Amino acid sequence: MAYDIVILGGGAAGLFCAMHAGRRGRRVLVVEHNDQPGKKILISGGGRCNFTNRDTRAECFVSANPHFAKSALARYTPGDFVALVERHGIRWHEKTLGQLFCDDSARQIVEMLLRECREAGVEVRCGARVRGVERDGAGFAVGTGAETVRAEAVVVATGGPSIPKIGATGFGYEVARQFGLRVVPPRPGLVPLMFEPGDLRRWEGLAGVATEVRAQFGGRHFDERLLFTHRGVSGPAVLQISSYWQPGHPIRIDLAPGQELAEAMLREKRENGRGQAKTVLRRALPERLAAAWADDERPLIQVPDLALRQLGERLHAWEFTPAGTEGFAKAEVAVGGVDTAELSSKTMEARRVAGLYFIGECVDVTGWLGGYNFQWAWASGYAAAQSA
Repeated sequence: MAYDIVILGGGAAGLFCAMHAGRRGRRVLVVEHNDQPGKKILISGGGRCNFTNRDTRAECFVSANPHFAKSALARYTPGDFVALVERHGIRWHEKTLGQLFCDDSARQIVEMLLRECREAGVEVRCGARVRGVERDGAGFAVGTGAETVRAEAVVVATGGPSIPKIGATGFGYEVARQFGLRVVPPRPGLVPLMFEPGDLRRWEGLAGVATEVRAQFGGRHFDERLLFTHRGVSGPAVLQISSYWQPGHPIRIDLAPGQELAEAMLREKRENGRGQAKTVLRRALPERLAAAWADDERPLIQVPDLALRQLGERLHAWEFTPAGTEGFAKAEVAVGGVDTAELSSKTMEARRVAGLYFIGECVDVTGWLGGYNFQWAWASGYAAAQSA
């Protein structure tokens, strides 16, 4: 059977590329190894799919080439996707920091993409594992199941190895390497961080405690929520900084951004010397967190000013070196992937392999938490569809 385009992967990027290529009159086959398409879409955003972010810009992505994403993002914007959602009658709402979610269910986004594919004449084949991709004259031969299909172009939209329980693999990297393309070694991104044994013992009583913080690493900072877990720390602020963190280096946490904790304790000492430091800290921090930091039971009048200032400084600049991440099993994305130097930023086509395209998460472009990775899926899929 002959197609114009075979797309490997029926997730966000693959389906979006397929529908736009089909609209151009291309004969398109989508091959998805799971029993249903869009599994990662279905579990995203707590089941409501954070389908884009109003504030999408290239600075919100991690990549060896920070400029690579600009072209695709400029040609398919969050406003474009919102218009599509509204044409399908899907109600949505905006949460904090520009994040857009479905009012009802992420399944609506999958159904929208599949409907668009059907109307564009796209064939979506699920439960079909790809055995290999080979050059076949000017095109490609794709082995799937007991069948070999031929196409002028192949678009690799297989994602990365994050969340393997839904069938995620590094197959796209294998295809890239097979054709001699460089791959930036993938690592877990948007992932919880684990404590070293000493830190775990120090903070083991805080599991379940959450607070607003500023997480910092390598010149980047995120002002969002931190959550203590039984193994380390999570929450949006930690997930965000994890995509930048490098093993062996400390991260810094301001546990009370915008507040002057030392001054508050000193003022309380002057006005009510019989109070305790933890009493003051409870006004700014969750009770268990305040108690864990201020375990000195002496009244403030007996605590030297220097000790209170030092406690305040530590709370605003808590540093610890994570033992590692919780790995791809808990990572929302993979950081790294097909080297952008190998691809055209306008079309997503491999520069050295005509007709071979890479889109979505398998490319070395990783968005922040909050809808950015979906917008990259839409934008990169659209870019490839205009060329393939």
